Amino acid sequence: MLINRGTALALCALALAGCAQVPDCNRVGGTPMLEYQLYFGRAAVTDQQWADFTAKVVTPNLPDGFTAFDAYGQWMNPDTHKISQERTKVIVVAEPDTPMTRTAIAQIKDEYRQRFHQISVGTAILPACGAF
Repeated sequence: MLINRGTALALCALALAGCAQVPDCNRVGGTPMLEYQLYFGRAAVTDQQWADFTAKVVTPNLPDGFTAFDAYGQWMNPDTHKISQERTKVIVVAEPDTPMTRTAIAQIKDEYRQRFHQISVGTAILPACGAF
């Protein structure tokens, strides 16, 4: 799923508003992390292509694990203003805020855009406390 600039700004505002609401991680038995939510439009991506992408790109970049689920999304192309509705895969992962994590997320998004000719991969980043 691809998101427009207005949606991206709303997600960023929501994420920033959440910064003040993150509990003291020590109090809840966790550590500070960022929760990444990645939205992958799958209009022309088969289940087999998704499975291959997950095995060869997502898993090596997120070896500690992630959650993926099916969704349905809508996006407006910023150039043509055409609205597309498509099935979507959402990946959620909580990771420490490190250069290594940022690189891994960027590699996943870049590879998806290149491999499946997508304009973007929707992304929301939220502060969180994680305990696993």
